[in-house]
Amino acid sequence: MKKNVIIIGAAGRDFHNFNTYYRGNANYNVVAFTAAQIPDIDGRKYPKELAGEELYPAGIPIYAEQDLPKLIKDLKADDCVFSYSDVPYPRVMTMSAIVNAAGANFILLGPADTMVKSTKPVIAVGATRTGCGKSQTSRRIIEILMEKGLKVVAIRHPMPYGDLNAQKVQRFATVEDLKKHKCTIEEMEEYEPHVVRGNVIYAGVDYEAIVRAAEVDPDGCDVILWDGGNNDFPFYKPDLMIGVADPLRPGAEVSYYPGEVVARISDVIVINKIDSASLDNINAVRANLARINPKAIIVDGASPLTVDKPELIRGKRVLVVEDGPTLTHGEMKIGAGVVAALKFGAGELVDPRPYTVGKLSETFRIYPNIGTLLPAMGYGDEQVRDLEKTIENTPCDAVVIATPIDLSRIVKINKPTVKVGYDLQEIGSPNLSGILDEFVKKHNLVK
Repeated sequence: MKKNVIIIGAAGRDFHNFNTYYRGNANYNVVAFTAAQIPDIDGRKYPKELAGEELYPAGIPIYAEQDLPKLIKDLKADDCVFSYSDVPYPRVMTMSAIVNAAGANFILLGPADTMVKSTKPVIAVGATRTGCGKSQTSRRIIEILMEKGLKVVAIRHPMPYGDLNAQKVQRFATVEDLKKHKCTIEEMEEYEPHVVRGNVIYAGVDYEAIVRAAEVDPDGCDVILWDGGNNDFPFYKPDLMIGVADPLRPGAEVSYYPGEVVARISDVIVINKIDSASLDNINAVRANLARINPKAIIVDGASPLTVDKPELIRGKRVLVVEDGPTLTHGEMKIGAGVVAALKFGAGELVDPRPYTVGKLSETFRIYPNIGTLLPAMGYGDEQVRDLEKTIENTPCDAVVIATPIDLSRIVKINKPTVKVGYDLQEIGSPNLSGILDEFVKKHNLVK
Protein backbone atom coordinates (compact mmCIF):
# COMPACT_ATOMS: atom_id res chain seq x y z
CA MET A 1 0.00 0.00 0.00
CA LYS A 2 1.30 3.46 -0.92
CA LYS A 3 2.47 5.71 1.88
CA ASN A 4 1.42 9.36 1.85
CA VAL A 5 4.38 11.67 2.38
CA ILE A 6 4.80 15.34 3.29
CA ILE A 7 8.25 16.84 2.67
CA ILE A 8 9.13 19.65 5.10
CA GLY A 9 11.52 22.09 3.45
CA ALA A 10 12.62 25.51 2.25
CA ALA A 11 12.88 25.30 -1.57
CA GLY A 12 16.15 23.38 -1.79
CA ARG A 13 16.94 20.12 -0.02
CA ASP A 14 13.22 19.26 -0.05
CA PHE A 15 13.05 19.21 -3.86
CA HIS A 16 16.32 17.27 -4.04
CA ASN A 17 15.07 14.64 -1.60
CA PHE A 18 11.94 14.26 -3.69
CA ASN A 19 13.89 14.01 -6.95
CA THR A 20 16.38 11.44 -5.72
CA TYR A 21 14.21 9.26 -3.48
CA TYR A 22 10.50 9.73 -4.18
CA ARG A 23 10.17 10.77 -7.83
CA GLY A 24 9.03 7.81 -9.90
CA ASN A 25 8.71 5.67 -6.77
CA ALA A 26 5.28 4.02 -6.92
CA ASN A 27 5.51 3.01 -3.24
CA TYR A 28 4.97 6.60 -2.15
CA ASN A 29 2.58 9.43 -2.84
CA VAL A 30 4.02 12.83 -1.96
CA VAL A 31 0.92 14.78 -1.06
CA ALA A 32 2.55 18.12 -0.18
CA PHE A 33 5.66 20.14 0.49
CA THR A 34 5.74 22.63 3.34
CA ALA A 35 7.87 25.76 3.23
CA ALA A 36 9.76 27.75 5.87
CA GLN A 37 12.84 30.01 6.38
CA ILE A 38 12.44 31.87 3.04
CA PRO A 39 9.73 34.53 2.59
CA ASP A 40 6.87 33.99 0.10
CA ILE A 41 7.80 30.51 -1.16
CA ASP A 42 4.63 28.77 -0.04
CA GLY A 43 1.47 28.90 -2.14
CA ARG A 44 3.26 27.55 -5.21
CA LYS A 45 3.31 24.10 -6.77
CA TYR A 46 6.16 21.76 -7.53
CA PRO A 47 5.28 21.45 -11.21
CA LYS A 48 4.19 18.23 -12.89
CA GLU A 49 7.02 18.54 -15.43
CA LEU A 50 9.58 18.19 -12.62
CA ALA A 51 7.55 15.88 -10.38
CA GLY A 52 6.74 13.36 -13.14
CA GLU A 53 3.43 13.67 -14.92
CA GLU A 54 2.60 9.96 -14.66
CA LEU A 55 2.41 9.97 -10.85
CA TYR A 56 1.79 13.70 -10.32
CA PRO A 57 -0.32 15.01 -13.23
CA ALA A 58 -1.39 18.05 -11.17
CA GLY A 59 2.03 18.72 -9.60
CA ILE A 60 2.51 18.88 -5.82
CA PRO A 61 1.18 21.77 -3.70
CA ILE A 62 3.45 23.75 -1.36
CA TYR A 63 1.92 24.94 1.92
CA ALA A 64 3.13 27.01 4.86
CA GLU A 65 4.90 24.91 7.51
CA GLN A 66 2.71 26.38 10.26
CA ASP A 67 -0.20 24.35 8.84
CA LEU A 68 1.67 21.03 9.17
CA PRO A 69 -0.44 19.37 11.93
CA LYS A 70 -3.66 20.07 10.02
CA LEU A 71 -2.07 18.91 6.74
CA ILE A 72 -1.00 15.61 8.31
CA LYS A 73 -4.59 14.90 9.32
CA ASP A 74 -6.33 16.28 6.21
CA LEU A 75 -3.96 14.57 3.75
CA LYS A 76 -3.66 11.37 5.82
CA ALA A 77 0.14 11.62 5.81
CA ASP A 78 2.07 8.57 6.99
CA ASP A 79 5.60 10.03 6.79
CA CYS A 80 6.96 13.56 7.17
CA VAL A 81 10.49 14.07 5.84
CA PHE A 82 12.50 16.92 7.39
CA SER A 83 14.46 18.47 4.53
CA TYR A 84 16.14 21.77 5.36
CA SER A 85 19.26 22.89 7.14
CA ASP A 86 20.89 25.12 9.77
CA VAL A 87 18.50 24.13 12.53
CA PRO A 88 19.37 23.68 16.24
CA TYR A 89 18.78 20.19 17.61
CA PRO A 90 15.93 21.21 19.98
CA ARG A 91 14.02 22.64 17.02
CA VAL A 92 14.50 19.44 15.01
CA MET A 93 13.09 17.38 17.87
CA THR A 94 10.26 19.84 18.43
CA MET A 95 9.33 19.30 14.79
CA SER A 96 9.52 15.55 15.39
CA ALA A 97 7.17 15.91 18.37
CA ILE A 98 4.69 17.94 16.29
CA VAL A 99 4.74 15.33 13.53
CA ASN A 100 4.47 12.35 15.89
CA ALA A 101 1.68 14.00 17.88
CA ALA A 102 -0.29 14.38 14.65
CA GLY A 103 0.17 10.65 14.02
CA ALA A 104 2.91 10.53 11.37
CA ASN A 105 6.48 9.21 11.24
CA PHE A 106 9.35 11.72 11.35
CA ILE A 107 12.09 10.91 8.85
CA LEU A 108 15.58 12.22 8.02
CA LEU A 109 16.98 10.99 4.71
CA GLY A 110 20.74 10.40 4.60
CA PRO A 111 23.58 10.59 2.07
CA ALA A 112 23.21 7.05 0.71
CA ASP A 113 19.71 7.77 -0.62
CA THR A 114 20.28 11.35 -1.77
CA MET A 115 23.86 11.74 -3.06
CA VAL A 116 24.24 11.54 -6.85
CA LYS A 117 27.45 10.03 -8.27
CA SER A 118 29.31 12.13 -10.84
CA THR A 119 31.53 10.84 -13.64
CA LYS A 120 34.03 13.58 -12.71
CA PRO A 121 36.07 13.93 -9.50
CA VAL A 122 34.04 15.89 -6.95
CA ILE A 123 35.30 18.23 -4.24
CA ALA A 124 32.50 19.22 -1.87
CA VAL A 125 32.57 22.20 0.48
CA GLY A 126 30.17 22.31 3.42
CA ALA A 127 30.03 23.95 6.84
CA THR A 128 28.81 23.59 10.39
CA ARG A 129 26.67 26.77 10.14
CA THR A 130 25.61 29.40 7.64
CA GLY A 131 28.27 32.12 7.41
CA CYS A 132 31.33 30.03 8.31
CA GLY A 133 33.14 30.92 5.09
CA LYS A 134 32.19 28.22 2.58
CA SER A 135 32.17 30.57 -0.39
CA GLN A 136 35.64 31.97 0.24
CA THR A 137 36.91 28.42 0.80
CA SER A 138 35.35 27.35 -2.51
CA ARG A 139 36.94 30.33 -4.26
CA ARG A 140 40.35 29.44 -2.82
CA ILE A 141 40.04 25.83 -3.99
CA ILE A 142 39.04 26.94 -7.48
CA GLU A 143 41.96 29.40 -7.69
CA ILE A 144 44.44 26.67 -6.75
CA LEU A 145 43.01 24.21 -9.29
CA MET A 146 42.82 26.83 -12.06
CA GLU A 147 46.50 27.67 -11.45
CA LYS A 148 47.16 23.99 -12.23
CA GLY A 149 45.45 24.42 -15.60
CA LEU A 150 42.31 22.54 -14.59
CA LYS A 151 38.77 23.38 -15.67
CA VAL A 152 36.61 23.62 -12.57
CA VAL A 153 32.82 23.73 -12.81
CA ALA A 154 31.09 24.81 -9.61
CA ILE A 155 27.60 23.67 -8.66
CA ARG A 156 25.77 25.64 -6.00
CA HIS A 157 23.26 24.45 -3.46
CA PRO A 158 19.76 25.38 -4.71
CA MET A 159 17.94 28.67 -4.24
CA PRO A 160 14.96 28.27 -6.61
CA TYR A 161 12.60 31.06 -5.62
CA GLY A 162 11.12 31.76 -9.07
CA ASP A 163 9.71 29.71 -11.95
CA LEU A 164 10.77 26.17 -11.03
CA ASN A 165 10.45 24.79 -14.57
CA ALA A 166 12.62 27.60 -15.92
CA GLN A 167 15.14 26.95 -13.13
CA LYS A 168 15.51 23.19 -13.75
CA VAL A 169 19.12 23.62 -14.95
CA GLN A 170 20.84 27.01 -14.82
CA ARG A 171 24.31 27.84 -16.13
CA PHE A 172 26.11 31.06 -15.19
CA ALA A 173 29.25 32.05 -17.07
CA THR A 174 28.91 35.86 -17.16
CA VAL A 175 27.35 38.61 -15.06
CA GLU A 176 24.77 39.00 -17.85
CA ASP A 177 23.59 35.45 -17.11
CA LEU A 178 22.52 36.64 -13.65
CA LYS A 179 20.09 39.06 -15.29
CA LYS A 180 18.92 36.47 -17.82
CA HIS A 181 17.94 34.09 -15.03
CA LYS A 182 16.33 36.88 -12.96
CA CYS A 183 18.49 36.13 -9.92
CA THR A 184 17.67 37.38 -6.45
CA ILE A 185 20.33 39.19 -4.40
CA GLU A 186 20.93 35.94 -2.46
CA GLU A 187 21.56 34.07 -5.71
CA MET A 188 23.83 36.78 -7.10
CA GLU A 189 25.87 36.78 -3.88
CA GLU A 190 26.70 33.13 -4.51
CA TYR A 191 27.07 33.08 -8.31
CA GLU A 192 28.76 36.38 -9.13
CA PRO A 193 32.04 35.75 -7.24
CA HIS A 194 32.51 32.65 -9.40
CA VAL A 195 31.80 34.13 -12.82
CA VAL A 196 33.92 37.26 -12.26
CA ARG A 197 36.87 34.93 -11.56
CA GLY A 198 36.37 33.14 -14.86
CA ASN A 199 34.76 29.86 -13.86
CA VAL A 200 31.31 28.52 -14.66
CA ILE A 201 28.73 27.77 -11.97
CA TYR A 202 25.51 25.77 -12.25
CA ALA A 203 22.43 25.72 -10.03
CA GLY A 204 18.72 25.04 -10.29
CA VAL A 205 16.23 22.38 -9.19
CA ASP A 206 17.07 19.00 -10.75
CA TYR A 207 20.57 18.18 -9.52
CA GLU A 208 20.91 14.92 -11.45
CA ALA A 209 20.29 16.85 -14.68
CA ILE A 210 22.55 19.68 -13.46
CA VAL A 211 25.59 17.50 -12.84
CA ARG A 212 25.17 15.71 -16.17
CA ALA A 213 25.18 19.10 -17.92
CA ALA A 214 28.18 20.28 -15.89
CA GLU A 215 30.19 17.16 -16.75
CA VAL A 216 29.99 18.08 -20.45
CA ASP A 217 30.16 21.86 -20.03
CA PRO A 218 31.10 23.55 -23.33
CA ASP A 219 34.06 25.27 -21.66
CA GLY A 220 35.36 21.93 -20.35
CA CYS A 221 35.21 20.18 -16.99
CA ASP A 222 37.97 18.38 -15.11
CA VAL A 223 36.60 18.76 -11.57
CA ILE A 224 33.17 19.39 -10.06
CA LEU A 225 33.20 21.74 -7.05
CA TRP A 226 30.10 21.44 -4.86
CA ASP A 227 29.56 24.82 -3.18
CA GLY A 228 27.18 23.97 -0.35
CA GLY A 229 24.49 26.12 1.20
CA ASN A 230 23.70 26.68 4.88
CA ASN A 231 25.21 23.68 6.69
CA ASP A 232 23.76 21.01 4.43
CA PHE A 233 25.65 17.89 3.39
CA PRO A 234 26.39 17.53 -0.34
CA PHE A 235 23.97 16.48 -3.06
CA TYR A 236 26.87 14.67 -4.80
CA LYS A 237 29.11 11.89 -3.54
CA PRO A 238 32.40 13.66 -2.82
CA ASP A 239 35.87 12.33 -3.58
CA LEU A 240 37.18 15.00 -1.20
CA MET A 241 34.93 16.50 1.48
CA ILE A 242 36.00 19.82 2.98
CA GLY A 243 34.09 21.27 5.93
CA VAL A 244 34.35 24.75 7.44
CA ALA A 245 33.88 25.48 11.16
CA ASP A 246 33.43 28.82 12.89
CA PRO A 247 35.05 29.54 16.29
CA LEU A 248 32.91 32.66 16.63
CA ARG A 249 30.06 30.19 17.27
CA PRO A 250 31.77 27.43 19.27
CA GLY A 251 29.64 24.38 19.95
CA ALA A 252 27.51 24.84 16.84
CA GLU A 253 29.50 22.07 15.16
CA VAL A 254 27.86 19.57 17.56
CA SER A 255 24.46 21.17 18.12
CA TYR A 256 23.02 22.04 14.68
CA TYR A 257 21.49 19.84 12.00
CA PRO A 258 22.94 18.81 9.65
CA GLY A 259 26.17 20.70 10.40
CA GLU A 260 27.42 17.92 12.63
CA VAL A 261 26.91 15.51 9.72
CA VAL A 262 29.22 17.73 7.65
CA ALA A 263 31.80 17.77 10.45
CA ARG A 264 31.68 13.99 10.83
CA ILE A 265 32.01 13.15 7.10
CA SER A 266 34.69 15.73 6.22
CA ASP A 267 38.16 14.61 5.14
CA VAL A 268 39.43 18.16 5.78
CA ILE A 269 38.03 20.80 8.15
CA VAL A 270 39.00 24.47 7.88
CA ILE A 271 38.71 26.28 11.20
CA ASN A 272 38.12 29.75 9.80
CA LYS A 273 38.20 33.22 11.40
CA ILE A 274 40.93 32.39 13.91
CA ASP A 275 42.14 35.97 13.43
CA SER A 276 39.00 37.27 15.15
CA ALA A 277 38.03 34.49 17.62
CA SER A 278 39.28 33.98 21.16
CA LEU A 279 41.82 31.23 21.90
CA ASP A 280 39.35 29.53 24.26
CA ASN A 281 36.71 29.35 21.53
CA ILE A 282 39.19 28.10 18.93
CA ASN A 283 40.33 25.36 21.29
CA ALA A 284 36.73 24.42 22.08
CA VAL A 285 36.03 23.90 18.38
CA ARG A 286 39.27 21.92 17.96
CA ALA A 287 38.30 19.66 20.84
CA ASN A 288 34.81 19.02 19.49
CA LEU A 289 36.11 18.21 16.02
CA ALA A 290 38.80 15.90 17.40
CA ARG A 291 36.16 14.05 19.40
CA ILE A 292 33.68 13.47 16.56
CA ASN A 293 36.09 13.18 13.61
CA PRO A 294 39.65 12.46 14.76
CA LYS A 295 40.77 11.45 11.25
CA ALA A 296 40.01 14.83 9.67
CA ILE A 297 42.91 17.02 8.57
CA ILE A 298 42.58 20.42 10.28
CA VAL A 299 43.50 23.56 8.32
CA ASP A 300 43.73 26.86 10.20
CA GLY A 301 42.23 29.78 8.32
CA ALA A 302 41.67 33.51 8.64
CA SER A 303 39.42 35.96 6.83
CA PRO A 304 41.48 39.16 6.44
CA LEU A 305 39.49 42.18 5.30
CA THR A 306 40.05 44.55 2.42
CA VAL A 307 38.44 48.01 2.50
CA ASP A 308 38.49 50.22 -0.59
CA LYS A 309 37.86 53.64 1.06
CA PRO A 310 38.69 53.55 4.78
CA GLU A 311 38.71 57.36 4.93
CA LEU A 312 34.92 57.29 4.58
CA ILE A 313 34.65 55.28 7.81
CA ARG A 314 36.93 57.01 10.30
CA GLY A 315 34.93 59.20 12.66
CA LYS A 316 31.79 58.90 10.51
CA ARG A 317 28.25 57.68 11.12
CA VAL A 318 28.00 54.54 9.01
CA LEU A 319 25.27 52.10 8.08
CA VAL A 320 26.61 48.56 7.76
CA VAL A 321 24.97 46.21 5.23
CA GLU A 322 25.82 42.54 5.66
CA ASP A 323 24.99 39.24 3.93
CA GLY A 324 21.34 38.47 4.74
CA PRO A 325 21.14 34.71 5.53
CA THR A 326 24.25 34.87 7.75
CA LEU A 327 22.40 37.31 10.03
CA THR A 328 18.93 35.73 9.90
CA HIS A 329 18.90 31.94 10.27
CA GLY A 330 22.72 32.01 10.57
CA GLU A 331 22.26 34.02 13.79
CA MET A 332 25.55 35.91 13.50
CA LYS A 333 25.52 39.11 15.52
CA ILE A 334 28.29 40.78 13.50
CA GLY A 335 29.83 40.25 10.09
CA ALA A 336 32.76 41.55 8.07
CA GLY A 337 31.15 44.98 7.68
CA VAL A 338 30.87 45.59 11.42
CA VAL A 339 34.41 44.32 11.98
CA ALA A 340 35.70 46.70 9.27
CA ALA A 341 33.72 49.65 10.65
CA LEU A 342 35.14 49.12 14.14
CA LYS A 343 38.67 48.45 12.86
CA PHE A 344 38.78 51.66 10.87
CA GLY A 345 37.34 53.85 13.60
CA ALA A 346 33.71 54.52 12.74
CA GLY A 347 32.25 57.24 14.94
CA GLU A 348 28.86 55.52 15.12
CA LEU A 349 27.11 52.45 13.75
CA VAL A 350 23.70 53.78 12.76
CA ASP A 351 20.77 51.58 13.78
CA PRO A 352 18.57 51.04 10.68
CA ARG A 353 15.59 49.64 12.58
CA PRO A 354 13.70 52.96 12.98
CA TYR A 355 13.96 53.49 9.22
CA THR A 356 13.05 50.09 7.77
CA VAL A 357 10.06 49.62 5.49
CA GLY A 358 7.97 46.72 4.22
CA LYS A 359 9.71 43.36 4.06
CA LEU A 360 12.78 44.68 5.89
CA SER A 361 10.62 45.62 8.89
CA GLU A 362 9.16 42.11 8.77
CA THR A 363 12.67 40.59 8.72
CA PHE A 364 13.56 42.42 11.96
CA ARG A 365 10.30 41.25 13.55
CA ILE A 366 11.08 37.63 12.69
CA TYR A 367 14.75 37.93 13.70
CA PRO A 368 14.77 40.52 16.52
CA ASN A 369 18.38 39.83 17.54
CA ILE A 370 20.00 41.05 14.31
CA GLY A 371 21.08 44.27 15.99
CA THR A 372 22.59 47.46 14.63
CA LEU A 373 23.18 46.47 11.03
CA LEU A 374 21.13 45.84 7.91
CA PRO A 375 20.78 42.42 6.25
CA ALA A 376 20.91 42.62 2.44
CA MET A 377 17.66 40.77 1.96
CA GLY A 378 16.56 40.44 -1.64
CA TYR A 379 14.50 37.31 -2.29
CA GLY A 380 12.28 39.24 -4.69
CA ASP A 381 11.65 42.61 -6.30
CA GLU A 382 9.62 43.87 -3.34
CA GLN A 383 12.41 43.13 -0.87
CA VAL A 384 14.97 44.81 -3.15
CA ARG A 385 12.81 47.95 -3.29
CA ASP A 386 12.40 47.86 0.49
CA LEU A 387 16.16 47.49 0.93
CA GLU A 388 16.78 50.49 -1.31
CA LYS A 389 14.20 52.61 0.54
CA THR A 390 15.55 51.61 3.95
CA ILE A 391 19.09 52.65 2.97
CA GLU A 392 17.71 55.91 1.59
CA ASN A 393 15.79 56.58 4.83
CA THR A 394 18.71 55.90 7.19
CA PRO A 395 20.64 59.06 8.19
CA CYS A 396 24.35 58.29 7.85
CA ASP A 397 27.54 59.61 6.27
CA ALA A 398 28.43 56.40 4.41
CA VAL A 399 27.18 52.87 3.74
CA VAL A 400 29.64 50.06 4.50
CA ILE A 401 28.78 47.15 2.21
CA ALA A 402 30.04 43.68 3.14
CA THR A 403 28.03 41.62 0.67
CA PRO A 404 29.87 39.40 -1.85
CA ILE A 405 28.45 41.41 -4.78
CA ASP A 406 28.47 45.01 -5.95
CA LEU A 407 25.23 45.94 -4.20
CA SER A 408 25.17 49.37 -5.83
CA ARG A 409 24.59 47.63 -9.16
CA ILE A 410 21.33 46.23 -7.81
CA VAL A 411 19.96 49.05 -5.66
CA LYS A 412 20.39 52.81 -5.94
CA ILE A 413 22.34 54.10 -2.95
CA ASN A 414 22.13 57.85 -2.37
CA LYS A 415 25.18 58.00 -0.07
CA PRO A 416 28.93 57.34 -0.33
CA THR A 417 29.73 53.62 -0.18
CA VAL A 418 32.64 51.58 1.18
CA LYS A 419 33.20 48.06 -0.13
CA VAL A 420 34.49 45.38 2.25
CA GLY A 421 36.00 42.19 0.84
CA TYR A 422 37.30 39.02 2.48
CA ASP A 423 39.12 35.93 1.28
CA LEU A 424 40.37 32.77 2.92
CA GLN A 425 43.96 32.90 4.14
CA GLU A 426 45.43 29.61 5.31
CA ILE A 427 47.83 29.77 8.22
CA GLY A 428 50.75 27.38 8.42
CA SER A 429 50.55 23.74 7.43
CA PRO A 430 48.65 21.64 6.44
CA ASN A 431 47.07 23.86 3.81
CA LEU A 432 44.73 23.50 0.87
CA SER A 433 47.53 23.70 -1.71
CA GLY A 434 49.20 20.58 -0.38
CA ILE A 435 45.91 18.74 0.06
CA LEU A 436 44.84 19.57 -3.51
CA ASP A 437 48.24 18.48 -4.87
CA GLU A 438 47.48 15.02 -3.51
CA PHE A 439 43.94 15.13 -4.90
CA VAL A 440 45.18 16.04 -8.39
CA LYS A 441 47.73 13.20 -8.36
CA LYS A 442 45.24 10.66 -7.02
CA HIS A 443 42.78 11.39 -9.82
CA ASN A 444 45.41 11.67 -12.58
CA LEU A 445 44.52 15.29 -13.29
CA VAL A 446 48.06 16.61 -13.74
CA LYS A 447 48.16 18.78 -16.86
